[in-house]
Amino acid sequence: MNRNTRMLIVVGIAVVTAALASLGVYQAIRHIPAVKVEAPSVYIVVATKPVEMGVLLTKEHMKLVPWPERSPIAGSFAQIEKVVDRGLTASLLENEPITESKLASLQAGAGLPPVIRPGMRAMSVKVNEVIGVAGFVVPGARVDVLVTIRQQNDSMSRVVVSNVQVLTAGTRYDQGEAQKDAKPIPTSVVTLMVPPADAERIALAASEGQIMLALRNPLDGAATTTSGIRTAGLLGTAPSAVAPTPATRVVRRPAVVIATGPVEPFVPSRPRTVETYKATKRGSEVVQ
Repeated sequence: MNRNTRMLIVVGIAVVTAALASLGVYQAIRHIPAVKVEAPSVYIVVATKPVEMGVLLTKEHMKLVPWPERSPIAGSFAQIEKVVDRGLTASLLENEPITESKLASLQAGAGLPPVIRPGMRAMSVKVNEVIGVAGFVVPGARVDVLVTIRQQNDSMSRVVVSNVQVLTAGTRYDQGEAQKDAKPIPTSVVTLMVPPADAERIALAASEGQIMLALRNPLDGAATTTSGIRTAGLLGTAPSAVAPTPATRVVRRPAVVIATGPVEPFVPSRPRTVETYKATKRGSEVVQ
């Protein structure tokens, strides 16, 4: 047996031995029973189904579920009795934890009033499918309020209130159907939350002209500052470029040059006698 043959035999035996040892270790690990360690948990109150904003919560809306103790939720509740008969100020999804920030006080009741923040007012404006941005003005959206006032000679459009939060749009049934099917809300009335001063501006705009809503990015919190647009500016003509009327037209006349120096007194010329002949007759005429 030569040297190469002996080396192949040794390598083969080593490979078989390693394979058998690995198989034995694998079989031994498979038969070790698994040890389950349960993490400490607490119970919190969550929603049993989707609940709309403004609903008065009852026991049918809530349930208790275990929650990891090492990951607590600020403002959560461990007892259903502390949440019953309180109004929602924000919508809830199924199995979403109910927190203090989404609930109105116990005396506030349900509906829209608990949703209005202190110092703010809820004001409804009449819209249609076009003015309501084709139905995409939904609760929680941010909009700018524009007004178009038509005058006898000129019209103007301008933003009167910017970055306004939409409280409600349409009926509760419309909102539920839109959220379920991800469709726009066909609505005729939109309720906005504005300060009292902005409520006065919107009321005046609604009575003097036509209101429109402009949907904006919720992350864009900058106020809209514009000077508005008039019909003349929209068509590219300014009022100063209009031709002047004949009553105000300026007519330039040629300048009159007046000579300076001593003025001689006017001396009237004396009459002169001119001798005239007509045929064979002789006569005279006086000319100036």
